[in-house]
Amino acid sequence: MKESPATPEIIGIIPARWASSRFPGKPLHPLCGKPLLAHVCERARECKELNHVVVATDDDRIREAAEGFGLEVVMTSPEHPTGTDRIAEAAARYPSASHFINIQGDEPLIDPTLVDELATILRKDESVDLITAASPLTTAAQLEDANIVKVVLNARNDALYFSRAAIPYPRQEGAATALRHIGLYGYRADFLQKFVSWPPAPLEIAESLEQLRALHHGACIRVVLTEHEAIGLDTPEQVSHLETLLARLHNQPTTSQS
Repeated sequence: MKESPATPEIIGIIPARWASSRFPGKPLHPLCGKPLLAHVCERARECKELNHVVVATDDDRIREAAEGFGLEVVMTSPEHPTGTDRIAEAAARYPSASHFINIQGDEPLIDPTLVDELATILRKDESVDLITAASPLTTAAQLEDANIVKVVLNARNDALYFSRAAIPYPRQEGAATALRHIGLYGYRADFLQKFVSWPPAPLEIAESLEQLRALHHGACIRVVLTEHEAIGLDTPEQVSHLETLLARLHNQPTTSQS
């Protein structure tokens, strides 16, 4: 992580909340002997293109833990309907920043080089309102899984549409690569504040995908292609699998406490 500010200035924000319906207290659940949030913070600190990393939360337990990891914390409202609204409130505390990257607080294996690639594009291309990432789907079952968000792109790798449905529909096998959307976002600062001022769009409501609000208003969403598979912790049942992956990454034994 860069020690001194640059122009443009890019800040990484890690949103973390306690009250997950499927997994309360998830940010502080231990994985391989450390809280989930600690793993995410460590990966974020490896990013070379971020000028600063902060945690945005509405819970004092998470604040105390994050400060113990040595990170700055921004306390935000518990009433936010989406993570983007939490990001926008935190971003407003940094008026000198030109861009922000939303680093998901439940992905302990996030690739720092992917974050850096998004940040580099944001620095260089002023036409990009919003940037995200996608990786190839590998099975037909993934294409049909409504929990996996798919994206289709134009020739510039800008998003045409996101859906929980199977897009593109495989009428001709092999004609196009099906892509899984990775929930990593970078925003131009002015666009982020504009985005949260808009009401939910009809397609956003239908698909329950807030990035469709940006497309509804004609925004440019650049998509970086990667082989990285974003694997997040959604339920307690996934703890063992993630510990195995983390142990493999760090070459250490698992210590499951699920």
